[in-house]
Amino acid sequence: MNVDHLVTMANEIGAFFTAEAGGEGAPREIAQHMTKFWEQRMRAQIIAHVRDADGAGLSPAARAAVLLLKPVAAPATGPA
Repeated sequence: MNVDHLVTMANEIGAFFTAEAGGEGAPREIAQHMTKFWEQRMRAQIIAHVRDADGAGLSPAARAAVLLLKPVAAPATGPA
């Protein structure tokens, strides 16, 4: 998936939870949402985006949420 699309989605989720949970509680709520509803590969891409590009384009709440996500193991790609 395109990382720009993931950034947009994360920011939209961030805006919602910032309005609902407030500034302090938002990152935890955003991270829980991503863990529950985003596919493993999506979470891996956004984590890599924060690691490699310092989360360029992410709102402060969305970036803080990504930092709360557990690292995602890369799926196996070949025969064992």
